[in-house]
Amino acid sequence: MPSRTGTAHVVTTTRKYKGRVYRTHLLRRSYREDGKVKNETLGNLSHLPEPLIEIIRRSLQGESFVPLGQALEITRSRPHGHVQAVTLAMQRLGLPTLLASKPCRERELVLAMIASRIVDPATKLATTRSWHTSTLAEDFGVTEANEDDLYAAMDWLLSRQDAIQKKLATRHLHEGGLVLYDLSSSYFEGTTCPLAKRGYSRDGKPGSLQVNYGLLTDARGCPVAVSVHEGNTADSATFLPAVQKLREDFGIECMVMVGDRGMVSQKAIDVLRETDGIGWITALKTASIRALVEQGQLQMDLFDERNLLELNSPDYAGERLVACRNDALAKLRAHKREDLLAATERNLDKIKARVVSGKLVGQDKIGVRVGKVINQYKVAKHFALNISDTALSWARQPDSIASEAALDGVYIIRTSVPATQMEAPQCVRNYKALANVERAFRSLKTIDLKVRPIHHRTADRVRAHIFLCMLAYYVEWHLREAWRELMFADTEQHAKTTRDPVAPATRSESAENKAKTHRLIDGTPAHSFSTLMAELATLVRNTCRAPHAGSDAPTFEVTTTAGPLHQRALALIQAIHL
Repeated sequence: MPSRTGTAHVVTTTRKYKGRVYRTHLLRRSYREDGKVKNETLGNLSHLPEPLIEIIRRSLQGESFVPLGQALEITRSRPHGHVQAVTLAMQRLGLPTLLASKPCRERELVLAMIASRIVDPATKLATTRSWHTSTLAEDFGVTEANEDDLYAAMDWLLSRQDAIQKKLATRHLHEGGLVLYDLSSSYFEGTTCPLAKRGYSRDGKPGSLQVNYGLLTDARGCPVAVSVHEGNTADSATFLPAVQKLREDFGIECMVMVGDRGMVSQKAIDVLRETDGIGWITALKTASIRALVEQGQLQMDLFDERNLLELNSPDYAGERLVACRNDALAKLRAHKREDLLAATERNLDKIKARVVSGKLVGQDKIGVRVGKVINQYKVAKHFALNISDTALSWARQPDSIASEAALDGVYIIRTSVPATQMEAPQCVRNYKALANVERAFRSLKTIDLKVRPIHHRTADRVRAHIFLCMLAYYVEWHLREAWRELMFADTEQHAKTTRDPVAPATRSESAENKAKTHRLIDGTPAHSFSTLMAELATLVRNTCRAPHAGSDAPTFEVTTTAGPLHQRALALIQAIHL
């Protein structure tokens, strides 16, 4: 009998029986006998898994299969997803055309620095090294850039600051709208910059050289412009220049400026009164509130039945005063005052122990030691001291403490905006919107962008650095808004416009659940901005080549498949619109 030779293959048949579909996979061989083509069934493969059957089918068709580790080798893996997210957000915001209408090398470098500030903030030298550890340098086309290139690009950016900020103002500010303004500071590394001056440190580093910078935002806290000042510049001295910039540079004639009680000075108010179209909202200092109480213009018993009332005073002619009392804030301040009084007494006890033991003698010497601690916590006015050559005693002043306690939780909003334009509750809400600027400063300084410490030596480089950080926060602000539903942030923002403006802020039920469970509604983890960026960074771009092919062999790139969280985060960025 002649030998049967031929080719094996897999045949799949489908049949229906009683409403069900059955698939049969047979291993068959085709061969020629006596000039005719015949088929022979070698076995039934139907019991095998579908993927294995497919591999058998393809193998019989001539494909070769080897273990994955032998098929290719990965020569490099770089985090990519967080860069992709930032790049997509910058595109949605039109940031390239915001910087310059035509592409240029400087624009590419600035865009890369903005992205790097969000992804991995560092000094300019460190940036040129760190952005090669992700896909950032490659995606932005700056793989060959060095720190000198970045410094030149910063100079280019500073020359365009006014034009860029004017575009941002056109996007986000409108006639008659609300403009928030606040000032912060950061400390220097080094002593040569002319902006570096000794001033009030908001970073908890007293005695260090500072630079001040003021931030203009819309009512939501979206940044529009930043100005840089010497470190010893008073807050109030920067307010009127900010108003002038809005009018002359941005062309906004009518607006309502919001600044805190240390920002909007009486001098600034006198100037604004003579300026048509400019309204303002600020708050009274404690001494001014006490004067109203002592003059009988503010009666504390009026707060027994309500927490907000409007009053007039001849000392503030043509203005509205909105008085508020927050019971929760009153309890907090009373508790804090008691802690400070007790801490001061503990310090005095230490001095008294030295006096009693005879280690500290003499009225002058004792007085010097007491003077160093008595007002450390700003409560010296609440103590009566008795110092002799050999004794020290003190007593709390109950009248002074009671006088201060009477104003616990009380604050007064001061505004020029008429009631027909803005009701009293809305005045309070708008003043409290300054918290949005404070949130911006926290992101700029500590949490994400790390504007400090400042290493630059020239004034213009410092200005360019701070402006660069502001642009990075502009992108981050929109990312945070787009990702609210993925983060711990409260998604029910509309409720803020109707709730009691004086009562302590409360989370919505959904936000409270996220805070308690650390989970979203679908059971997946809730994120902060930094942890969400870290999750996105797990999307990596792999550089691959054939195994053992040599370093000069051609390579190709494969990006890991995006998971549900990655897809959702990137989809939300697509929804960003101006």
